[in-house]
Amino acid sequence: MLVVILGNIVYVGWGHLSWEFLTQVPRAGMTQGGIYPAIFGTAALVLLMTLAVLPLGVMTAIYLQEYAPQGSRWVPLVRLAVQNLAGVPAIVFGLFGLGFFVSFVGREIDHFLYGGRLVYGQPAILWAALTMALLTLPTVVVTTEEALRAVPQGLREVAYALGATRWQMVHHVVLPQAIGGMLTGGILAVSRGAGEVAPILFTGAAYYLPYLPTHLNDQFMELGYHVYVMTTQSPDVEATKPLLYSTVLVLLLLTFALNFVAVLVRAQFRRRQMR
Repeated sequence: MLVVILGNIVYVGWGHLSWEFLTQVPRAGMTQGGIYPAIFGTAALVLLMTLAVLPLGVMTAIYLQEYAPQGSRWVPLVRLAVQNLAGVPAIVFGLFGLGFFVSFVGREIDHFLYGGRLVYGQPAILWAALTMALLTLPTVVVTTEEALRAVPQGLREVAYALGATRWQMVHHVVLPQAIGGMLTGGILAVSRGAGEVAPILFTGAAYYLPYLPTHLNDQFMELGYHVYVMTTQSPDVEATKPLLYSTVLVLLLLTFALNFVAVLVRAQFRRRQMR
């Protein structure tokens, strides 16, 4: 089925791909021109999401595995909460991002820093990235904790025997051994974040913008949302069908490219570790 789906997308969408399609802005009701703002917005969203979720997810996993008292009744509850967070529908994250980040945090920032002027209290790429970070947080936490748990306990005991503190043991012994699993969590987060549409509907995605987001409080176009708009708002589905398939193909290629970069980084870390 994977071959059938990908083959259908490539067969229909490949013919419309061109340099102009990848580098121009949409025109004529998004039935002409290109999708460059959507490509840029998707890449920027994934980058900001990764910068937000990786440190938070890794620190959470390190605390749960290395610092939290394992006999405490709260640790299993926190792990259960993280696992249940992964089962929350994506649209719920979008509503939470709208209510918390946009309406509460953004409005408070505008109140204290901008005198009530509307700057951050509106949908923006920053709030969309933070919402996506919450969506992918369970993936990073679970994979990182599994990677930390796979490090042999004997290595920790040797480090303690040599006089290392807990942080020195974690920093110099555990983390280098677990870096591959941690980056795997980042790869999975990128894969999911690049294709989600529901969380960004309320927090930053725009119907049509002929320019690129240059500030954190700017709205942005996104490939998944662009596909949704063309599918639901176009008066002539047959006319937009090649555009739809080409956009989906670009989204898949961009996701594969981001994953490939992450895999290269992981391989580089592993080569350094083996040396």
